[in-house]
Amino acid sequence: MIIKPQPIAALAAAIAAAGLAAWPASSAGPGPLVLERTIALAGVAGRIDHMAIDLKRHRLFVAELGNGTVDVVDLEQGRSIKRISGLQEPQGLAYLPATDQLVVATGGDGAVRFYAGPDLTPAGEVSLGDDADNVRVDEATGQVVVGYGAGGLALIDPVQKKVLKTIALGAHPEGIRLDPKSRRAFVNVPNARRIAAVDLQTGAVRTWSTGLAFANFPMSLNAADARLATVFRTPAQLALVDMNSGAITERHATCGDSDDVFFDPPRRNIYVSCGQGLVEVFHSDGGPYASAGRVATRPGARTSLLSPELDRLFVAARAAEGAPAAILVYRPSSAGR
Repeated sequence: MIIKPQPIAALAAAIAAAGLAAWPASSAGPGPLVLERTIALAGVAGRIDHMAIDLKRHRLFVAELGNGTVDVVDLEQGRSIKRISGLQEPQGLAYLPATDQLVVATGGDGAVRFYAGPDLTPAGEVSLGDDADNVRVDEATGQVVVGYGAGGLALIDPVQKKVLKTIALGAHPEGIRLDPKSRRAFVNVPNARRIAAVDLQTGAVRTWSTGLAFANFPMSLNAADARLATVFRTPAQLALVDMNSGAITERHATCGDSDDVFFDPPRRNIYVSCGQGLVEVFHSDGGPYASAGRVATRPGARTSLLSPELDRLFVAARAAEGAPAAILVYRPSSAGR
């Protein structure tokens, strides 16, 4: 179903209202997250990577790395309505409202592919040569920022389908986040045990050591507090980092095998999704963060996406023990405020 464009505030309210009507709450007791709906992804095997959302058409895009596909999920109908196939390890995704395009980065062939929003037909391709991974959009310019290869960021013009600039890093980038005000990209560089702060205008790179902790894959950014959240797998630890100095101001033990982390500023929450089969919620009452509880998901369900507009956390669960792959849809509860 195609829905006519609406103002974002009205659209978000409409989707949220529709979701609350269609997605009954779990019967479990109150907690920081309430499971509202499970959307099956039939015929999907292997690891699931990142997700992106098209608010205008109520669609969630799911990169199914192990399956070589991208699923298109209609959030009103609660089902997959299309599947893009024949991809070599789809990893990073982004939806570009300004140009109405879906961007898919594939690690197997190092390509960045563009698809037209209305029908998702191919709309161009850029080759980066090796391991195209995380995708972000620079709000100031509309450029697409992609981490790739043995250590680089590529800035791509989504209209001309052309690489405008590349910026070298010390190792393969993970967990990219952009600060639109300063035009900086913050990047986890796990194999170098570093976090990089990259000036997208000048290409200048500063790096900060992560100390003895390593395997820092996910990252989130809270510009209002000038803080980053990054999660290490060894040891399993959430760290809060000052965006300007690179100093780690807090460290907290968390669940294992994390691949995504998100700030929820209105609730003063942080969500950490882990392949251990958990989402851990951290909460601050104005001081340091502390664990507010863990929510069971499914083993291997380590990637997630928080949509502030819909006020929902989407967790991607791979197929396991006879259960099909699925998107688990959680609503932050009043208990997490």
